[in-house]
Amino acid sequence: MEPGTVFADRADAGRRLAARVRDSTTDVDLVCGIPRGGVVVAAAVSDLLHAPLRAVVARKVGAPGHPELALGAVGPGGAAVLDEALARRAGATPAYLARAVDAARAEVEDRLRRLPSVVTAAEVAGRTVLVVDDGVATGATAAAVGRWLATTDAARRVLALPVAPADTAAALRADYDDVVTLQTPAGFVAVGQWYRDFRQVSDDEAARLLG
Repeated sequence: MEPGTVFADRADAGRRLAARVRDSTTDVDLVCGIPRGGVVVAAAVSDLLHAPLRAVVARKVGAPGHPELALGAVGPGGAAVLDEALARRAGATPAYLARAVDAARAEVEDRLRRLPSVVTAAEVAGRTVLVVDDGVATGATAAAVGRWLATTDAARRVLALPVAPADTAAALRADYDDVVTLQTPAGFVAVGQWYRDFRQVSDDEAARLLG
């Protein structure tokens, strides 16, 4: 691999993650990928753990002028999780945040309609749920999913990530019973820097894997 990369692609990350999960946590009843990239990782995890694959839909709330910087996220139930301090530093006004949250909610609703095999609150009741993404930076989307799961009757919430900043992974333990990470590298800037192939995943590809 090129210097600085850890994973060949998302499928490679998923295979490695499945092995770590198998060694470090209890049996998994459902594997839930966060679209779109997380679904590709989750599909590989699902195959190796022999657990059903579902999507769990959330959408980040981006900063003004920097949409990839997550000020928060909207979870599957429509509730928003926002980092107010980060929002102030990024210059996000209350009016901007209201518009951005509404837009994120609309995107969540759109994906709920278009993607197959989206997990429901009833489906996670009494089960160990493994939430998978291709990596996190601020962790806002994963946190929104974890807080939604806390409102359901899920027996156990586990988050599995190929790569994350160490402080973000630690903070996410507030929203999950366990957090499994393969890499918490120093010098973290963005998730994509740790993949050789980090091409964008289309809705069609995510739907195919879920179908």
